[in-house]
Amino acid sequence: MTFVSQWRDARKAVKEGRPGIERRQRERLAEAVAHARDNSRFFKELYADLPDQVTDTARLPITDKRQLMARFDDWVADPRVTLEAARAFADDPDLIGAKFLDTYLLTTTSGTTGSVGIFLNDPHTLQVAGALVARGILGTLVTPGSVLKLLARGGRSAKIAGTGGHFAMAAAEMAQRRANKRREKSVRLLSVQSPVPQLTAELNDFQPALIECYASTALLLAREQEAGRLRLNPVMLSLGGEGLTEPEYARISQAFGGVEINNLYGCNEAVALSFTCKENWLHIHEDWVIFEPVDADYQPTPAGELSHTVLLSTLYRREQPILRYDLGDSILRRPDPCPCGSPLMAVRVQGRASSVLTFPNQRGQESTIVPLALATAVERTAGVELFQVVQTAPDALRVRLRTADGADPRRVRESVRTDLANVLVDHDLGNVTIDCGDEPPVQAAGGKYPQVVPYAGNAAS
Repeated sequence: MTFVSQWRDARKAVKEGRPGIERRQRERLAEAVAHARDNSRFFKELYADLPDQVTDTARLPITDKRQLMARFDDWVADPRVTLEAARAFADDPDLIGAKFLDTYLLTTTSGTTGSVGIFLNDPHTLQVAGALVARGILGTLVTPGSVLKLLARGGRSAKIAGTGGHFAMAAAEMAQRRANKRREKSVRLLSVQSPVPQLTAELNDFQPALIECYASTALLLAREQEAGRLRLNPVMLSLGGEGLTEPEYARISQAFGGVEINNLYGCNEAVALSFTCKENWLHIHEDWVIFEPVDADYQPTPAGELSHTVLLSTLYRREQPILRYDLGDSILRRPDPCPCGSPLMAVRVQGRASSVLTFPNQRGQESTIVPLALATAVERTAGVELFQVVQTAPDALRVRLRTADGADPRRVRESVRTDLANVLVDHDLGNVTIDCGDEPPVQAAGGKYPQVVPYAGNAAS
């Protein structure tokens, strides 16, 4: 199918309502299970005792990132792919956005669930994901009027992302730049690690009509806008990564003149997972995704109650099958039909909250950093398997590490300390102490490993 035909079918599924959505789910689940069993050695073993056709996820065993990464070479459906080759590719920053094996967009994930992930996106995955994204935003937040406003501003877009590694937003942007060299004129890729004054100056100079960034970064920019240091008039903000409170989203919108906010909820396992409606609920792309909120015993969580985790089946992902996969996020499913009229499941996400960190700088003034700036510095350090940066005092950080097999723990700790120190110095925070401990990261109550933990005595302002 072409992109246009995928988009048309996606729109048709919504028009057909629950019967059309559920029919597509059953058909696509059966196809995904058959494909996984035929092409993945891991799933051939796992599904050996299942019937020939499976149309109900309840019959499938549960999987997770740690389990799949441990069997990476058996998990992938392409025999050319090996973990050794994928890691070598991921370790080379010059290859960000290039095609792995001339086929796949490679992205890496953080270890918030206890294991770092490497994900491959083939043309089919990206085409379906693009069609779902188009369905989600066209006619909801992106209207003919907003498109005209974007075009009137030259379509200028700023993407503020983690750089220096194969992180999803930056990797996708670099892939598009490799395909279209002229893209750099209208799309500016900025680093979330940049000091706030530098980021503010770059944005003021570029004056983007669309800003794509993590929610915590947007909150930091809203404070700059309120203070008059940032002077932007965007048409739209597209936010992802972490969940903020409703008042925080309102504050961001108001700071930028009541701008529309497209709140994205996605992951490397499902690059197109949801979209935001006008009622500020996230709707899951259920015609291609099966989303099961469950309790700690993996039993279904009733609508209206907060789940312990959620099981994800991404029916358009073939190279690395994601079927009944423990995503680790806590979500609340709306118990009644959404007033927006969409028949797709409506949810709110509770599992990705993130607050900015506040420190006293060397001049005694208050300075803030978004968690992603610190997390990215550690993530791209070779030999790190899992980490946690904890602000133990207003001017002190402690790093908990689990190093990868074969890595020298002492050298990894030294590299992490150096990389974090460089970020802090860039933010005029050379006075902040960094202590790399021997203890491993600590799980939160929901089972995830928060990468950055702000000082308990700081209140977000």
